[in-house]
Amino acid sequence: MRISRRALMALARRSPRFFFTARGNAGVRNTGSRLGAQCMDGSGLRFLDFHLPNHIGWLPYCFFRDGRRAVLLSMELIPNWQTMPFDEYYPKSKTHLWLYDSLSGKREEIGTRERLSNFVAPCLLMPGEERLAVTVMMDGKTRLYTMDLDGRNARPVSAAGENVYGVSLSPDGRRFAYHADYRIVTIGADGSDRRGVHGAKGQLLFGTTWSPDGEWVLYQNCTPRTDPGHDWSDIWVGRPDGSENRALTTGNAAWFGASYGPRHNPGSGSNMPQWTRHGIVFVERSEGASTPWQFQPQRKDTDHFNRDYLPGEARGGTRIALLDPFSRERRGVTDFVEGCWDFRPAPSADGDWVLFCRAEVGVNPAIWVARIDGRGARFLNSGFRGQGADHPRW
Repeated sequence: MRISRRALMALARRSPRFFFTARGNAGVRNTGSRLGAQCMDGSGLRFLDFHLPNHIGWLPYCFFRDGRRAVLLSMELIPNWQTMPFDEYYPKSKTHLWLYDSLSGKREEIGTRERLSNFVAPCLLMPGEERLAVTVMMDGKTRLYTMDLDGRNARPVSAAGENVYGVSLSPDGRRFAYHADYRIVTIGADGSDRRGVHGAKGQLLFGTTWSPDGEWVLYQNCTPRTDPGHDWSDIWVGRPDGSENRALTTGNAAWFGASYGPRHNPGSGSNMPQWTRHGIVFVERSEGASTPWQFQPQRKDTDHFNRDYLPGEARGGTRIALLDPFSRERRGVTDFVEGCWDFRPAPSADGDWVLFCRAEVGVNPAIWVARIDGRGARFLNSGFRGQGADHPRW
């Protein structure tokens, strides 16, 4: 899609912008997805087609301070991938990193020099914005590296032999946090001084976010024995050196493994809590909530979804909630509504607004926005031709 420079400059002067994934119509494999953009006031909705038909998963991962450039990722699928299990085709597919200028529309591939693996995914920009933290698939494991934007001078951070996900950087830029084989770890940005924060038998710990003062690491705790589909979790925080951990919720209060959409176009992904200056934003379940997409533990998982659509089993719903990390008090940013599932919260940089997705039972998800105090919730878009919108990013 080509937009005149005058129109792009006018767009830049409007309200804060965000990107999102405009879903395709092929369910969890999500072929046909594309990158979307819109202003928070609802204006300027556009869908970007980069004319790379074999690429899926378009999403911005890192934003530069200039407010116009972002690092995007796409995945080039291997031939005959539709006939393969997820665990076979996904790690063999080649990823591509792109530097995208939202004002000029220019897109340039980066990370191609001295490439370590077919599968390289961006995590975040390092201080100075000249290096990226990336996860690299090597020998069946996902390792954390830092590298120059062009791919040169790659340096390992995590240890060989452990799977790394959910990477975040401390506010001072000196330490990473991540989950390694479902245990929470912090480590110096140069790979030194590795500390275990928390890990316990029978628990799967996911994702990390640092508190604004760098004194705590936020993560989620799941119990696979009773919840093999990872639908639910509890919110925990720990000291970066592992000296203290606290459960902020109990009873599987959070919706973790989001599953949504109609029978012909399901979607999935992880809900990650975010720490803002107002508190922790997370997805809270209503009492006794049960999703319409039911995990099937007796069946081999070949698509990283493994669910049946059983709308008659659906109960309750979810809301976007704000959690005080010290008093543990919770209040709704949105309301509980029977059959309505709010998910994927993305707070603005100042924490005053939250983008999120909303999907009623059997309906494609749409993107909404609300003030952190719960006022002014409003619909923004439902994706390309109403096929659904997901993964909003400011």
